Amino acid sequence: MRLSRLIILLSCTCALVGCNSSQPSTASAATQAGPATVEVTRVVAKKLDLTVNLPGELQPYEVVAIYPKVVGFVQWIGVDRGSHVRSGQLIARLVAPELVSQRAEAQSKAESVQSQLAAGQAKLAGDEGTYAKLEAAARTPGVVAGNDLLLAQKAVEADQAQVKALSGNVEAAREALRGVSETEQYLRITAPFNGVITERNIHPGALVGPNQSLPMLRVETLRHLRLIVPVPETYIAAVAEGGEVEFTIPAFPRQKFRGRIARISHAVDAKTRTMPVELDVNNRGGKLTPGSFSEVMWPVRRPGASLLIPSSAISTNLERTFVVRVRDGKAEWVDVKPGVSSGSNTEVFGDLQAGDQIAVRGSDELAPGTQVKAQPAGSVTPEGSHKP
Repeated sequence: MRLSRLIILLSCTCALVGCNSSQPSTASAATQAGPATVEVTRVVAKKLDLTVNLPGELQPYEVVAIYPKVVGFVQWIGVDRGSHVRSGQLIARLVAPELVSQRAEAQSKAESVQSQLAAGQAKLAGDEGTYAKLEAAARTPGVVAGNDLLLAQKAVEADQAQVKALSGNVEAAREALRGVSETEQYLRITAPFNGVITERNIHPGALVGPNQSLPMLRVETLRHLRLIVPVPETYIAAVAEGGEVEFTIPAFPRQKFRGRIARISHAVDAKTRTMPVELDVNNRGGKLTPGSFSEVMWPVRRPGASLLIPSSAISTNLERTFVVRVRDGKAEWVDVKPGVSSGSNTEVFGDLQAGDQIAVRGSDELAPGTQVKAQPAGSVTPEGSHKP
């Protein structure tokens, strides 16, 4: 019995000694592992010159919705959808019986005030003659009473005022008659410029007026178009008037068209963060249609060199966007703002310099201050183009 107890005690003692002896070896292995190895690359500074595909929309250079100026009936219309028109060409004619009576009334009033003016001028001439005779006779003392001469003078002054007022009435009546005549000109609908009728909503006999919801006709230019491109604010740094840009449309996917940058708004839309840019497009061949969407090959350039890094180096969490820079064997986070992507690389803005070593794969697992061992992975070379 005593021998059995002694054997059990010795076994427990050996087991405890074996466990204690294994702890130093485990700690030694952890110490020998050292800092983690991180694959790194260098930040490259290079002139950015690439092309991105942006959506655009073709619009007519000029477009006018024609509404009637006066209420009337359509007497005749000589165009339809698709008709080509010239500037000043008569395209429709209205009739308004009310304007005929208004013109007659204005004509009668103008003639009436004209006759009143003639009568006033005749009375003025007679009173001026009477006054002149009295004034001549009054030079002989006692021939003409002073009161009679004064009354004759006042009569002339009253006639002069009356003639002046009648002259104003005549001018007003003439203006009213001229206004009715000009209003009658609105019964003739003419084309405002050379173009094509793209919409027609009336027929002969229809009653039309200024307050109707739909226009009578719509005229657009097709030989000269506008291509409106909403350019993201990231790409507007080097936009300049006069440059030519290529684009395609779904109707002719294999054919490239060209437009010239003609108008820049110089203001970014607060909702879309884009800046509208207009291109002038020559459409003499008539292939392009207003309202069509297009894919614009927009050139992106910077005035200076850009910093390029692998896209995989950019890491984002709930608080920040950053890259992991390796300096003096330690990891540190550098906040960046991504710019344009070029192939597998991305332009960045931040506290970085060309030649800085950064982790090829950014991760928040590499906490700032972590001891790391850098392993070069090659340099970054911009390539290709990006479709946002």
